[in-house]
Amino acid sequence: MSEESAITEELKSLLGVASEPEVWEVEKGHIIKFAQAIGDCNPLWNDEEYASKSRYGSMTAPPVFLIDEGLIKYVDVLMNVKCPLTRLLNGGTEIEYYVPLKLGDKITTVAKLIDMQEKVGGSGRMLLLTVEVTYTNQKGEMVARCKNTFIKR
Repeated sequence: MSEESAITEELKSLLGVASEPEVWEVEKGHIIKFAQAIGDCNPLWNDEEYASKSRYGSMTAPPVFLIDEGLIKYVDVLMNVKCPLTRLLNGGTEIEYYVPLKLGDKITTVAKLIDMQEKVGGSGRMLLLTVEVTYTNQKGEMVARCKNTFIKR
């Protein structure tokens, strides 16, 4: 007797559907705390005076700062979707950057599930879920595009 597919109707209904946009502001305190948390002392994201004299004209955020902001709500969706597999692991992240995140930018984040594949590996059945997140600033410029692979086990 074979197991039923882990790709449920609820998961299928998410495929290709953009999330509600989330808007957030790039704030000085958050940039500094994030840089400290990852142990990065680059003055572009730690020293407002230094950064103001750089080619960017203001503090910028570390590139991986995007991941901290863009996926939080969508990961909750993936965790809580009806599926016989209940654990969710990060399987990898690819980010394409187009313009730097600057202090005071208002970023609109939109996530969508763009692919899902059911596989059987050495440790059993799993789903590979690919989520694409786009980040756009208040000028309408694409800041970055991020593809995240999640493994549901």
